[in-house]
Formats: sequence, structure tokens, C-alpha cells
Amino acid sequence: MGENSASLSRLNEYRILWILVFFDLPVVKKKDRKIAARFRKDIMHNGFSMFQFSIYLRHCPSRENADVHIKRVKQHLPEKGHVGILTVTDKQFASMELFYGAKETTLPRTPQQLELF
Repeated sequence: MGENSASLSRLNEYRILWILVFFDLPVVKKKDRKIAARFRKDIMHNGFSMFQFSIYLRHCPSRENADVHIKRVKQHLPEKGHVGILTVTDKQFASMELFYGAKETTLPRTPQQLELF
């Protein structure tokens, strides 16, 4: 790997982003459960994957791409409940420690992206 390639790789750690959508939606009434399920389905249709039951994430190759997907999530916000949207760099995401019980586990795989120049 040449110097330019290593430099580009370091730059990508900050250019590539992860969007995390986390939410707490009412599910007591049948109508509320249907709305919550619709919200999950909408964000999954937008390329988000379940990280935990109420936390979904999406890998984005640029800030512009992330902004498009954040806008789409906002278009599907339910009237009730709490929704948070957090954007972190690939470098920040990679520093997360993840555990299943007391056993450390690995982070989700980064999707392979083809970039054309």
C-alpha cells in the first residue's frame, strides 16, 4: 500500500459515516404497534439494519449521502414516541466496544462500496 493509499484510507475514516437511529415508540395499543412496525419497515427499506431492537444503523460513503438518508428517516417519523438520529465517523464507529453478555464480540461488517472517479 503506497503513501497516497494510506493517506486516502485515513481520510476515509473521517469521510465515511454511520447513521444510528434509536427510538422508543409506544406499543401498548394495537394501532401504536402497527405504527412502530411501519417505522421499522420504512427505515429498513431505506437501507438501515437492526443493531438492537430499537437501534438501527446505516453505512454512508459521504456526508451528502448521509444527509439524504437522514432526511428520509425524518419523513417517516411517527407522531408519538422518541426518535434520535446520531451520525458518527467510521473512525468513531470502529472504536466502539461491543459485548454479548460478558463476552466481547465484533462490530457489524462494513459494506463493500465501489467508488468511481
